[in-house]
Amino acid sequence: MCGIVGLHLRTPELYPRLGELLTGMLCEMGDRGSDSAGIAVYGDPIWSPPGRGSVSVLEVEPAADDIGLDVSVTRQGDTYLLTADTSSKVLLDAVTAAYPQALIAGFGSDMAVLKGVGHPRALTDAWGLVKAQGWQGVGHTRMATESAVTPAGCHPYAVGPEQCMVHNGSFANHATIRRELRSAGVQFDSENDTEVGARFIAKQLAGGRDVESALKELCATFDGFYTLLVSNRDSFAVVRDAIACKPAVIAETDDWVAMGSEYRALAGLPGVGSAKIWEPEPEVVYAWQR
Repeated sequence: MCGIVGLHLRTPELYPRLGELLTGMLCEMGDRGSDSAGIAVYGDPIWSPPGRGSVSVLEVEPAADDIGLDVSVTRQGDTYLLTADTSSKVLLDAVTAAYPQALIAGFGSDMAVLKGVGHPRALTDAWGLVKAQGWQGVGHTRMATESAVTPAGCHPYAVGPEQCMVHNGSFANHATIRRELRSAGVQFDSENDTEVGARFIAKQLAGGRDVESALKELCATFDGFYTLLVSNRDSFAVVRDAIACKPAVIAETDDWVAMGSEYRALAGLPGVGSAKIWEPEPEVVYAWQR
């Protein structure tokens, strides 16, 4: 089943409340997926300080001495957030060289990705999400259907710089597309069908497409039932499959744009009573830029 939430803030006065609002949204989706959850937060000055490269790491306990850079390491639940006064690519290369077995949960400037196994209420408490700040957040509560319940199987899948994707549904032809991507040199961390979609999008973006055309290409290539939310540092986009099988609601005000699998995820947002609210149409890409 799974639950998706996303919040894109337009008003800087709301940035200090991003974590508080995202916590409420994510926990409202707890009964759509209580086995694991994950979030991507853009713009928190502690988790991903401005001007510093950022990498989110699972399955190892990293130490600055091993990495060989002047790295700051903090822990949020099971996720380690690494930042350094260098580019995210340089930091990522140093982390993977020191810890080839590490699971990279996300990387890129201004982005922190946290994942964990358990109910979202317990996880958001462990992360201290309510205190997070920033201009954008994406979250997912998982009810596993396609792969094991592990941190590697949690969403968001953040496999490109400052990029992430969350997914409710299933891709019927993911095995075929996985083989095609592997033959093109793309590596995978899990058997999750969502990772195939995320790596497909990342490859499209790396090849020069914008997010709207990349999502249209995904719709033309993937079979199945799905609602997707794709974000990067400055954008936020939603698309559904050809028959709009999986639920989704979008709400928009002058202060924010939000998306949830159900309206109750949006009901606590400030000013929602006067928001424009609609259900996204099949295979229409809805996108917003910062």
